[in-house]
Amino acid sequence: MNKYSILSLLLIFGCAPNIKETENMGSFDKKGNKKEVVYQVFTRLFGNTNTTNKPWGTIEENGVGKFSDFNEKALKEIKDLGVTHIWYTGVPHHALVTDYTEYGISNDDPDVVKGRAGSPYAVKDYYNVNPDLADDPEKRLEEFKALVHRTHGAGLKLLIDIVPNHVARNYEGKSTPVGSEPFGVSDDVAVEFDRNNDFYYVPGVPFQVPEWHNGYLPLGGEPNAMADGKVNEVPAKWTGNGSRSPRPDMNDWYETVKINYGVRPDGSYDFDMLPEDFDTKDYKEHHAFWSDKDVPKSWKKFKDIALYWLQIGVDGFRFDMAEMVPVEFWSYMNSHIKMKNPDAFLLAEVYNPGLYRDYIRKGKMDYLYDKVELYDSLKHIMQGHGWTDHIPKVQQGLQDIEHHMLHFLENHDEQRIASPDFAGDAQKGKPAMVVSATISTSPTMIYFGQEVGEPAKERAGFGSPTRTSIFDYVGVPNHQRWVNDKKFDGALLSEEETDLRDFYKRLLNFTISSDALMGDYQDIHYYNREHTENYDHRVLSFVRWSEKEKLIVISNFDAERHYGFELKIPKDVIQKWKLEDGDYECTDMLYGSMARLRVEQGMGKINVGLNPLESFIFALN
Repeated sequence: MNKYSILSLLLIFGCAPNIKETENMGSFDKKGNKKEVVYQVFTRLFGNTNTTNKPWGTIEENGVGKFSDFNEKALKEIKDLGVTHIWYTGVPHHALVTDYTEYGISNDDPDVVKGRAGSPYAVKDYYNVNPDLADDPEKRLEEFKALVHRTHGAGLKLLIDIVPNHVARNYEGKSTPVGSEPFGVSDDVAVEFDRNNDFYYVPGVPFQVPEWHNGYLPLGGEPNAMADGKVNEVPAKWTGNGSRSPRPDMNDWYETVKINYGVRPDGSYDFDMLPEDFDTKDYKEHHAFWSDKDVPKSWKKFKDIALYWLQIGVDGFRFDMAEMVPVEFWSYMNSHIKMKNPDAFLLAEVYNPGLYRDYIRKGKMDYLYDKVELYDSLKHIMQGHGWTDHIPKVQQGLQDIEHHMLHFLENHDEQRIASPDFAGDAQKGKPAMVVSATISTSPTMIYFGQEVGEPAKERAGFGSPTRTSIFDYVGVPNHQRWVNDKKFDGALLSEEETDLRDFYKRLLNFTISSDALMGDYQDIHYYNREHTENYDHRVLSFVRWSEKEKLIVISNFDAERHYGFELKIPKDVIQKWKLEDGDYECTDMLYGSMARLRVEQGMGKINVGLNPLESFIFALN
């Protein structure tokens, strides 16, 4: 089924079934008693103040941000936004076109590099960092270690990417420690598959550059000695997305090669499988299970990479396209990570809902993207196609794993809210952000520039607008106005942008301080759809509570209509909250407005007036 459930279709045709309120969103192992907030930042773009934005511009023309841009002031402002973790995207050394040969770094072939600055998901050396990010490329690793120290000093934890499914077509691993070897060095290239080969091969056949179409040319057609339509790769390797052709299509992940985890070309496995009951075992038991098993060499190499970065001080990882790698590997990898650091924050990109529980329970992931369920639903509501009636069903379907489903409205892969192809207006993200950040115990993530309404209008080179480019050197205009020549004070923001950032700051700081948001949830939306006049599918309401705190959350997704009604709090909620008949003052935790909850004969009622795109988080005083 697509992103609309059967329920959504029934709602469209006016025949929605009755739905019981969902409560108690499932048990989980708490790491703390408050929510976590991840600030994803594309590291090379954050501190870039250059506003040229020439398509396919060089690093000299368009500029680039550095590790050093994350100074004490910048990190303090990020933390004060209501952030607990910062995900530095694009740190490992990946293939790029800029010439760093004077530092002993080989040039990369533009025929297999996306953009000029390169994809952060085509890693060339897992034991070093992107030279673009250093003031002195020769000391780039030392500069990253200093950033780790500054980040921790600001009271933040940090994540970096590990991309286990694929590496750059020209992976070298020059910084690999003595005693280990880079990927592919000892492979038997005469065979398509061997359990201990790191890559898959097309024996005896050379790799061919894709046939470019739709007007695309590497570097936008700019002459370059290496952009000659030839790449020295004999034999050809399988491409990262699984293409077995020696000449992948330009829409394939042609800049990468797929890692072999012991999965045979026919899809069968050449490694030990987890016992059936291991979805109930903890990471220590998973670690013990693998302690006497012979695993493919690629498993050991990625495990060693992860432990290397933990030793440097990284607090966790975001794993790219984790569902393309067997869950048994994740059991092996993540149990080793947890043995080293039990509090490591492990976030995985998994899009198949049918795999969620295996990757959490067997793969020992802490968190997965909640894209196909919550994000897609909220996006459709923000665009005006979807109904809020779908949201309680999403929560109901994920109630046993809700803590593990990280929520977001933007990241580097998704369109910016303010872009015309998404919502066309950053303000439309406000009710969705309230819902995303408060409906469950899971972490919340925002993408840098989201808090100031960045629309991603620039034509940077590879790819098209609506997403901030991750492939080229580019400036991020709304964000740059907040950076304000590295003062990081927002002095150049418009009034609307300033107000939007203030909204995010209020919301996120509340979420990381709230006790109720780590407690219970119950839908009251369907009750009000049935019993409340003037309440409809553009409004959403639910309650959250703990022993210490009781919250009523209500959001208006309509950009034009004002709603006024008497919101009902059902009797079973009032009973759980142990409220007697009478009046209770409530305070909105966003902007401080007051309301009164009246309980009569065990039923709660609160008069609500919602302006377009307005939300309230009422806390009982």
